[in-house]
Amino acid sequence: MNLNCVSSVKFVNFCARWTFPMTLEITLLIALLIFVVAVLYSTVGHAGASGYLAAMALFGLAPAVMKPTALTLNVIVAIVGTIRFVRAGFFSWRIFWPFAIASIPAAFAGGWVTLPASVYKAIVGVVLLYGAIRIFFSAKAADDQETRTPPMALALALGAALGFLSGLTGVGGGIFLSPLLLLMRWARTKETSGISVAFILVNSIAGLLGHGVFAHFSSIATLPRAALIWAPAALAGGFVGTELGTRRLPIAGVRRWLSVVLVIAGLKLLSEVILPLLHR
Repeated sequence: MNLNCVSSVKFVNFCARWTFPMTLEITLLIALLIFVVAVLYSTVGHAGASGYLAAMALFGLAPAVMKPTALTLNVIVAIVGTIRFVRAGFFSWRIFWPFAIASIPAAFAGGWVTLPASVYKAIVGVVLLYGAIRIFFSAKAADDQETRTPPMALALALGAALGFLSGLTGVGGGIFLSPLLLLMRWARTKETSGISVAFILVNSIAGLLGHGVFAHFSSIATLPRAALIWAPAALAGGFVGTELGTRRLPIAGVRRWLSVVLVIAGLKLLSEVILPLLHR
């Protein structure tokens, strides 16, 4: 039967939801990967969006499904992370607010934008490779150096840029903010984790709302039914990871293995864009 999915945004979303086979085995395997990703990322104040995108990319899920699903899982884990890192005293409102106030409208705008599948895959592929490099080569930064307050204008500009990229790709932005805060000596290591997870939370919510406005408030329609299993897996992983993170458990070796998964997924997405171009 020839279905025309162009005439209605809602119908496009419905069709995108069912453009890939989803067996119970695949659903549970992705749930396991999501749990592991949530544990590993939440230990360092991240919510795991790039890892969720990697898991979904490995099994060929449609971009229309990947973006809202990653943002939704991000919100779940970031809520847990924000509460627990703030309670543990690893947070600075003074550093957080200028980045956040500029990033929220930018993330909303980024969520509003729907890119062609090939462009989306290229951008997310690069983001995954960047995340893999950061995870593999990042070492524990020394906290014996004095920190300084970021210039207001620079913080606002960077917040807007990271927010837009967050909403556009379904990545919360923390994977870019964390190394920036440490490199510029704007925050200490654990404080960076608390700031980043709160930054991810507000950007993921804004990006999801922006995506919903574009789809006439029906972005939830693009979430697969498997999300009912993936969401609890992400929530459980967030609880475990933040417990480990606030207790300073070292996980450098495991995070390097996670970077291998990101590289594989990133290269897979980029190959789906590059190979067709080479055969033209």
